[in-house]
Amino acid sequence: MTIEIGQSLPAGKLTECNEFDPENGCPTNPQAVDIAELTQGKKVVIFGVPGAFTPLCSAQHLPGYVALADQLKAKGADEIWCLSVNDAFVMAAWGKQNNIAGKVRMMADGSAEYTKALGLDRDLTAGGMGIRCFRFAMIVENGIVNYIGVEGSGEFGVSKAETILEQL
Repeated sequence: MTIEIGQSLPAGKLTECNEFDPENGCPTNPQAVDIAELTQGKKVVIFGVPGAFTPLCSAQHLPGYVALADQLKAKGADEIWCLSVNDAFVMAAWGKQNNIAGKVRMMADGSAEYTKALGLDRDLTAGGMGIRCFRFAMIVENGIVNYIGVEGSGEFGVSKAETILEQL
């Protein structure tokens, strides 16, 4: 069942990688982070994408949040997270390429465990992508979902940064 407005985020962990090898630029030292701890006492915008480096995600979704990060934070968001069913190394490299530093936290759900707990998983095995995340965005305050917009295939409206800016 998909998480709904008024519900608490399920318990779980994601992985984040913020360090890079100075010699080769590769991400290093991924760390597990606890969702309940990170959302307690905060307003967090979480947007999910089917995959790092995929066309719409790279051309519009992530860049939109990077571009509007200051405005989203000015309207009350303490943090902005990008969630994808990719490993932490891929998420860190994608974030670095998109200049997310200080704007968006890149959260990896490599085995789709948290995505499944949210009820936002989709099977894209036929297209060679395996289990992935629906494109979505939510506003979470103190661990409670205040807004959620889940996109259908090929849609991009309820989860884009401009929509979340209006919802804050």
